[in-house]
Amino acid sequence: MDRKMKRLLLLVISCSVTGVVLGGTASWAESSLCLQNSNVTNECLTLDPIQKTIEGMSTGLVAGAGAACGAAWRLRHED
Repeated sequence: MDRKMKRLLLLVISCSVTGVVLGGTASWAESSLCLQNSNVTNECLTLDPIQKTIEGMSTGLVAGAGAACGAAWRLRHED
């Protein structure tokens, strides 16, 4: 593996991990705030917070990987 591929792989991995952390945290906070709301809805009561957090983490993973690929694509075409 050459140096450019290692850098690209490191960029994709780091952005994906950041996306997973931010997506999971945001989803967990959203489900916690939903339960603390003054008028709790049926949707809030029926959704599992763990499942909601996993969905947020997977969305963050895709968003982070996409952002890294987009940044690498743009840098490649600027040179």
